[in-house]
Amino acid sequence: MKPGSSLAHRRRGRGPAIVAAALTVVALAAAGCSTAASAPAGSGGAGAKIAVVAAENFWGSIASQIGGSHVHVVSIITNPTTDPHTYEPTPADARTVATAQFVIENGIGYDPWLPKLLAADQQNPVTLNVGTLLGVANGGNPHRWYNPADVQTIISQMVASYQKLDPADSAYFAQQRTRFDTVALQRYNATIAAVKATYPGTPVGASESIFAMLAPALGLDLITPYSFLKAISEGTDVSAADKQTIDSQIRNHKIKIYVYNSQNVTPDVQAQLTEVKAEHIPYATITETLVPATATYQAWQTSELLGIQAALAKAAQ
Repeated sequence: MKPGSSLAHRRRGRGPAIVAAALTVVALAAAGCSTAASAPAGSGGAGAKIAVVAAENFWGSIASQIGGSHVHVVSIITNPTTDPHTYEPTPADARTVATAQFVIENGIGYDPWLPKLLAADQQNPVTLNVGTLLGVANGGNPHRWYNPADVQTIISQMVASYQKLDPADSAYFAQQRTRFDTVALQRYNATIAAVKATYPGTPVGASESIFAMLAPALGLDLITPYSFLKAISEGTDVSAADKQTIDSQIRNHKIKIYVYNSQNVTPDVQAQLTEVKAEHIPYATITETLVPATATYQAWQTSELLGIQAALAKAAQ
């Protein structure tokens, strides 16, 4: 997902060859890892930690902070240029999953390679599938980490899973959750509240469905046709009617700001961004994964929220 590249076009490349390669990797890794599971938390003596694997680093960041010193979290996808949809797992990934006690997958078609690794894993780890938990089937919007309410639901399940794996430290995990909500997410929550209070109902445009849940959480009116947002996100063809609608929205300043995923700039998005700049409409960027890769979930999200807030302030001048 390199800035300026087309992630959507890369998503078109999914096919039998990738699936076959993933299955081969899983089979090879499983053969060498079937007896390598970690001991359950609490059974390995003082200092034993829950072994956690997250498919993506945004969930891994939250899991690490909620688990604190009682967990060891490994995120498989950490490189911002990696497309989770078409990622091909390595033997090392398979070994990592095979030794996990708790696995977090996004689901909703976002990381289809992880269930293959889990299917080869004979250890039966506790699994949190975001889509399943939220009741979102394949074909739904997979970007649930951009929905503040969904994030809270996921956090609650993380705490419950940690408490199931390590009941002796249940109080610790509850305290970590409270600290995360009140301290770590303080500026994140405050920025959301400020945008919602200052710019209610402001019409905005976006490049893809990654912004479709954050916009209403901010009290903004996202008027870009959802069919266009979904098409860009999934890498399918956009309709001429949607292009005309968006061109009109930009040309007639029906949108006050434009928000785009800088990791997925297709030719259509680039054309819109060029129009936005020509019309002097403020814009803000968001990304699909942590930027930088070492950032915490809240630092990454807050930085993006501040960029959106700044664009809105500029539009209101």
